Amino acid sequence: MKYLPFSYQHIIWDWNGTLLNDKWLCIDSINALLQLRNLPKIDETKYDRIFRFPVKDYYRDAGFDFSKEPFEIPAMEFIQLYDDRKMECQLQPGAKEILELFSNGGATQYLLSASETGVLQEMTTHFGISHYFKQIKGLDNHYAHGKSDLGQELMRSINAPADSIVMIGDTCHDKEVADILGVSAILLTHGHFPEDRLIGCGTLLLNNLEELKKLSGIRYSTPS
Repeated sequence: MKYLPFSYQHIIWDWNGTLLNDKWLCIDSINALLQLRNLPKIDETKYDRIFRFPVKDYYRDAGFDFSKEPFEIPAMEFIQLYDDRKMECQLQPGAKEILELFSNGGATQYLLSASETGVLQEMTTHFGISHYFKQIKGLDNHYAHGKSDLGQELMRSINAPADSIVMIGDTCHDKEVADILGVSAILLTHGHFPEDRLIGCGTLLLNNLEELKKLSGIRYSTPS
């Protein structure tokens, strides 16, 4: 018999950092833009400290001066650099396995991201995981302003009790979105926010997807 022993029947996944290991590419790409402008590069320690949503604020803290150029210019340059190399990224360890386990356990899964919808569809297809998601909800532009409105649209579509839904992400923004939606949140420390920033979010933290698998206690039958 297939079942999920914990109470969540609907899983809303974040993408970047949560299922996709792309932090390194984000740092490489932003540093390429900073170098073009003769600005100091950032290291992973600074990235961990300043990355946030809306990303315009993160860009400003990284050194961009929007009195000299509009935010949209480096934002689109970043997207081009990221897009050129995005297929060099890998899924987080255990990502495909846990999507399969949740699916076999009877959960319905969704992808909610501040990335552009077409990119999400392309990459999930590339990694062979698109079929795990009932819906893939992304932005209709590349500027990553946030995803609260998308989440509310998704909640109307799910049309299930809030206590049956959990959002799994890797930033405090994911917890903020979960709070707006009225659902629980689980945050993973292997993504774009380090543990010391996630602690202040006031929700369950896990180091990786293997810990999530152990927490859920997923069991499922296999064909005989």
